[in-house]
Amino acid sequence: MPLASTRRSGLVDQAIEQLRDAIKQEEWPVGQRIPTEAALAESLGVGRNTVREAVRALAHGGLLEVRQGDGTYVRATSEVCGAIRRICGSELREVLQVRRALEVEGARLAAVNRTDADLAALNDLMSLREQARRSDDQDAFVRADTEFHRTIIQSGRNALLVELYRGITEAVAASVVATSAPPEIKRVELAHRDLLAAIAAGDEDRAAAEAGDVIDQLLAPREEVEAPFKEEGPGACPQPGYRDGAPVKEE
Repeated sequence: MPLASTRRSGLVDQAIEQLRDAIKQEEWPVGQRIPTEAALAESLGVGRNTVREAVRALAHGGLLEVRQGDGTYVRATSEVCGAIRRICGSELREVLQVRRALEVEGARLAAVNRTDADLAALNDLMSLREQARRSDDQDAFVRADTEFHRTIIQSGRNALLVELYRGITEAVAASVVATSAPPEIKRVELAHRDLLAAIAAGDEDRAAAEAGDVIDQLLAPREEVEAPFKEEGPGACPQPGYRDGAPVKEE
């Protein structure tokens, strides 16, 4: 019995790894239904029970979502993304608080570690977001603003922080949608400019303070009233232009 149990566990682990690799390589994009249990069993060369256990494990990790009577769908490309994506169902204020925690340290690191190429990318994104704001193109603004903050995180050169932020990028985009017309928009825009200037100057303390100020400007009007995100289906959240932490190119 112990030998059979060990062998079976090994097969399940192998199936999990092969399915995880296929998901990470986007053989099945986020939101797509994966092949049937029988088809997977045949392609992996294992029994259907092994596939069933592997799928159950990946669903528990947040990579897959089993919909009764409809099939199994890809929900995220990594366990980190899968776990943190659940924040999409949280209240806006909570999302902004998590953003603040990550973005303050991200800005501090970016001020120290950013390259000239990073700074050029941030300036381009700042121009794009301001252009989108002037032309009242909300979708373009959401993409540019979300990518601006994500690029700051990437400029910090902390791999774990980058992965953590990638996991909430959809929630970040959703929060941008929900706060794209705050009552004191001019102050929010100036705060973004000050943040970029601090990063460009290499002033880590000022960059951290400015990053906190950006979120504080968005949090202030919501201290009294909190607006929850509404999901539009299993695992969904409002994220125009983004899928699983990466910008979606328009057709």
